[in-house]
Amino acid sequence: MRKVAVVGVGETKFSGPQTKTGVELFAEAATDAMKDGNVKAKDVQALFVGNCLSDFAEGQGMVQAFAAENIGCFNVPANRYEGACASGSMAVRDAMMWVASGAYDIVLAGGVERAATLGTPLATRTFAMFSDARYEFPAGITFPGVFAMLAHLYAATYKIPIDKLREQMAAVSVQSCKYGAQNPKGQFFGKYGDLTVEKVLSSFMVASPLTLHDCCPFSDGAAAVVLASEDVAKKLTKKPVYILGAGQASSGPLISQYDHLPKIYARELASKQAYKQSGLSPKDINLVELHDCFSIASLIASESMGLFDYGKSGAAWQKGEAAIGGRVAINPSGGLKSKGHPIGATGAGQVYEVTKQLRGEAIPALQVPNAKTGMTDTLGGDGGTVVNMILQRGW
Repeated sequence: MRKVAVVGVGETKFSGPQTKTGVELFAEAATDAMKDGNVKAKDVQALFVGNCLSDFAEGQGMVQAFAAENIGCFNVPANRYEGACASGSMAVRDAMMWVASGAYDIVLAGGVERAATLGTPLATRTFAMFSDARYEFPAGITFPGVFAMLAHLYAATYKIPIDKLREQMAAVSVQSCKYGAQNPKGQFFGKYGDLTVEKVLSSFMVASPLTLHDCCPFSDGAAAVVLASEDVAKKLTKKPVYILGAGQASSGPLISQYDHLPKIYARELASKQAYKQSGLSPKDINLVELHDCFSIASLIASESMGLFDYGKSGAAWQKGEAAIGGRVAINPSGGLKSKGHPIGATGAGQVYEVTKQLRGEAIPALQVPNAKTGMTDTLGGDGGTVVNMILQRGW
């Protein structure tokens, strides 16, 4: 297997409803990624796109083929990936594997979504499709409900009073919004930078114990990355960022995960795969862009990835151990909660952020000092699909 590098990255602003089509949004991100990677459209040998809801948002299917034509990658193989919120990560991981295998030298991967365009009622309903449609949704399950139940189970499992857990989750939200308010690519750029624990706790209840500021928004946006083999990468950039390890695992509906909850078993498996392939361990990771669709998701994810001990991550956030300059910088971009969550694009957006950090090209106020190794984490559905990747600067 050959080493694979990220040589170019591009991203639109993540935002509320946009007027551009999904194909146009992806073309914007992809064009920027190709320019950043010194690659022309004719050099791209395949295109992999994460996308879930274009048929609902704009009546458009097969966005990957139209996107390929739109950016000048005529007649290349173009695949669409659907793994709920992990769709973009699936696209990037598969692109990495195709390049590592020697089948292609240069592949463009990413994702796009217009989730905000759907509006809250339809977006809530379509998101719920990624839980079990036969039993969970008819029982009233939506994702705020899933993570609210996980929060109560987390509190009971680790003997944390629910009021104390709410304060720990609020610390996650405060940090996310502090960083997201400084990220020009983020949905909440310039907003909520002064959020406090008290404001989080007093915002309206969405699904007990989760309040408004414990939840991520619906977002429109796109992100893209150009991957190349090591030999090709060295000709294209002086700052290659290598994907050293990648893992992916799946689970069935919540009921089949019951014995392991609130831990997410698929994440434990996927992260272990990524660590093993990279030859690294959690202590080697300098920064992480992880799936914080809800505040409790941050606590669960960081523990399943081995970054903090089980039941201890909330206290770590409160102590600043998850902040820039702390033990491991988590979501310096603002994460899903503040940067935004266009589900098909989120995983590729995480790779964008980690690559920028490892190159030393992040917003100065958000740059993690001496960042050498970063990790991404995306979760699709209620634990159904999880993808983890480990990246490291190569110079």
